[in-house]
Amino acid sequence: MQRRRFLQSLFSALGLAAVPTAQAEPSPWVRVQTSPLAGFQHHDGETVWPALRPGDRLTLAREPKNPYDPLAVRVEWKGFMLGYVPRAENRTVARLLDRGAKLDARVARLCESHDPWERVRLEILARV
Repeated sequence: MQRRRFLQSLFSALGLAAVPTAQAEPSPWVRVQTSPLAGFQHHDGETVWPALRPGDRLTLAREPKNPYDPLAVRVEWKGFMLGYVPRAENRTVARLLDRGAKLDARVARLCESHDPWERVRLEILARV
């Protein structure tokens, strides 16, 4: 902090602009969506619940032969099946995965709730 003040006073005395600040690199990721996790109660969710943390990376995998939804996107954590991107919200993610887009998914929020739709919220990002 003292060094920065010294440089600012030196630049000022020399009639120069303020000390340039480092510019943050723009993120190579853009948020596609945030969604609740569907089917958490039917898979390994309860088993791994104590170990899940916000920010944990999730794996997305297409299930085009899913008998209930041809646009199904499975969500896994460290090899454990947690559930799916909800059917009402999976179209864009499924299409991006089908086109080979690089997607990243993370646990956005965890909530102690009896309602399984409120337990896990996931964030899906795409590389730009």
